[in-house]
Formats: sequence, C-alpha cells, structure tokens
Amino acid sequence: MDWRRLDVYWGDERFLPSGDPDRNETQAREVLLDHVGADPARVYPMGASDGPWGDDPDAAARAYEDLLLSRRRPEDRGPAPSFDICCLGIGEDGHVASVFPASPAVYETERAVTGVRGSPKPPPTRITMTLPAIRCAAEVWLIASGAEKAAAVTMALGGAGEVQMPAAGATGRRRTLWLLDRAAATKLPAELLGR
Repeated sequence: MDWRRLDVYWGDERFLPSGDPDRNETQAREVLLDHVGADPARVYPMGASDGPWGDDPDAAARAYEDLLLSRRRPEDRGPAPSFDICCLGIGEDGHVASVFPASPAVYETERAVTGVRGSPKPPPTRITMTLPAIRCAAEVWLIASGAEKAAAVTMALGGAGEVQMPAAGATGRRRTLWLLDRAAATKLPAELLGR
C-alpha cells in the first residue's frame, strides 16, 4: 500500500492535550503512521484539549464535522465523506468509537461528529463520529479479540438494537466485516460461524 496516497481520519479521540500518551493520535503515530511514510497533510486527527477550541469538546467536534463535510464529494450522501474503510474496535459493552450503549451519541441521527461527556471509560471527555457518519463508509471492519468481548459480539450479530449495542449499528454500505479471534467468537452460534 502506498501510504502517501491514503487519507486518514479518526473515528474517535480522547479529549486530552496534544501528545498525551492516551490519545489515539499519539498511539497511531508511534506504532504506525510515523513509520509507513504517511503524508502528514493527509492525516486528519481530531482536536486536542489544548487546541484552538480550549476545553470545549463540542466546539472541537463541530470543527471536525466541518472538516468531514468539506471533504465530501458531490456523489457522497450522508453527513460524512464516503470512506473506503472504517476500522473499529468493539468494547466489552458493545461500544464502537466513543458511541456507548444508551448514551446521547447513540441517539444522534444527523450530526457526523459529537462531543462526549461522562464516558463510562476514562477519560470521560471525548470526541466521536456518530453511527450515521460511520455508515457512510463503503466497508466497516469491526475487530474484537478476547473472551471478554464474546457476549457483545454475539449480541451485535444476533440482532440487538444499536441503542443497546452500538456495534450492531456500525454497518458499511457495501460490506460489514467482523474480524474475530477464537476467544471473541466462542459464544456465536454455529450458523454464524459457517459450520
């Protein structure tokens, strides 16, 4: 893959100062982006708490939403560009990005990005793409590993609603791909495993 030709966006971010080791941007740069020749002009991190929006995650979310809207092409539909791939992890509670079960973000139907306060996982303040923005992707890849994720995976694939299980609402326009290790797949019924 020619990383110089790839546009990289964030699905969510912990609203912490730039360079904080707990920021997704910091981790992604350290383990991948700084080593593959990604074009810095094509990497679009979400705002930091020491950025131009100060400690206002809602203002930083609006700025990221404006960026996404500016990147849409005439043929794109929805609140975000038509991403080729949206790659997401799934939490033990079934959250994706920072869209947690029964949280205000899971009820968002129009905005592409929203601020999150009171996250059940630390830190409590975050920025996240919403399910409508995630669903703009041609393909959504959901990654889960470990037995502690097995129940959430089974519920998401078993027809749970997205309010209870946000991963169930993270679907691609063309394809939704679940990438599971054996432990995360242990509770799936045989018919879902192709046995």
